[in-house]
Amino acid sequence: MARVLFVCHHNAGRSQMSQAFFEQLVNGRHQSQSAGTRPAERVHPVVVDVMQEVGIDVSGRRPQKLTDALTLWADVVVTMGCGDECPYLPGKTYIDWDLLDPAGQPLPQVRIIRDEIRTRVKRLAVDLS
Repeated sequence: MARVLFVCHHNAGRSQMSQAFFEQLVNGRHQSQSAGTRPAERVHPVVVDVMQEVGIDVSGRRPQKLTDALTLWADVVVTMGCGDECPYLPGKTYIDWDLLDPAGQPLPQVRIIRDEIRTRVKRLAVDLS
């Protein structure tokens, strides 16, 4: 069982979508969490909307701060735009996904980001199997 940590700046968009898709796809075969280097107060409303369009409810999720303990917990750390703010620990597998931040983006653009995240998460789930 792999433990995957999805990290972005605010833990209110990309990392939340990634964790939700991952949980759905792996169906308990792996574990995941998400965090942000500067967490927001809530998941972006537009992210909640686009995830509901595909049958996933992220409205109850709360952004959390990236900590050393979370990074230590993970086997795989997927970063999305946090650059040097994300801690690097030897022995972890790091993957960086260059994805546009959905914050402030119009609904059609957030749908594109969501679909790209779903594609990448599917690939990751296959690679971990």
